[in-house]
Amino acid sequence: MAAAGSYLAAFLVGLLGGVHCVGMCGGIVAALGFGLPEGVRERPARTLPYLLAYNGGRIGSYVVAGALLGGIGMLASRVMALRDAQLVLETVAGVFMIALGLYLGGWWYGLGRLERAGALFWRRLEPLGKRLLPVRSVPQALALGAVWGWLPCGLVYSVLVWSIAAGSAAEGALLMGAFGLGTLPNLLAMGLAAQRLAAAVRRPWVRRLAGALVVGFGIAALVRVAL
Repeated sequence: MAAAGSYLAAFLVGLLGGVHCVGMCGGIVAALGFGLPEGVRERPARTLPYLLAYNGGRIGSYVVAGALLGGIGMLASRVMALRDAQLVLETVAGVFMIALGLYLGGWWYGLGRLERAGALFWRRLEPLGKRLLPVRSVPQALALGAVWGWLPCGLVYSVLVWSIAAGSAAEGALLMGAFGLGTLPNLLAMGLAAQRLAAAVRRPWVRRLAGALVVGFGIAALVRVAL
C-alpha cells in the first residue's frame, strides 16, 4: 500500500515539475484557447469550463494509466513470494522517488530519456488529437485532454513506473491522481493567486527544496527496505 508520504511526493513532483508541464502541454492549452469560439475567447470566465474539461480528461488518463500499472504490480507480487515482492516494489518506489527528486531540484535530467519509450505509441494517438482541434464544445475539450494525457513525457512516465510499486490498481490510480492534481496550478493559472503560485514554484530555491524533500521520501523508503 502506498504511504501518505508517497501521495504528497507525487503531488509535489507534479507541482514543482510545472515548468516541464508548461513546456510539454502549454502549446496545447494555447491551441485550445485560440481555437475556441470568439464569443467564448473574449470573456476569460467562459473559457474556464473548457480548461477544466481539458485538464479533467488529461488527469483522467493519468488515473487510468496508474490503475493499469498498479494492477500489473499487484499481479507481479502474487507471482513472487509476498515478502520478496514487497521488497522489490518498495525498492522501485524509493529509487524513482530519488530520481524524481533529483529532476525537480535540477540536479539530473536523465528521466527525459523515458519520453522516447512512448514515441511509438503516441504516433498512433496523435492524429486523433489533431482531429479534435479546434475545440468547439466542452465534451470535445474533455476528449482532447484524455488523448493528450498519453503524450510522451518523462515526468509522467517516471511516476507511472513508480505506480507499479503502489500495491494495487486503486493505489496506482490515487498516486497518478495526486500527481495530476499537482500539475493543475501551472496549466490552470486563471486567477491572480494561481499565477502567483505558478511563479513561485519556478523559483530555483523552491524547486531545490521540494526536490530534496522528495529525495528524502525515496531514501526513507529504501531504508525501510534495508531494515
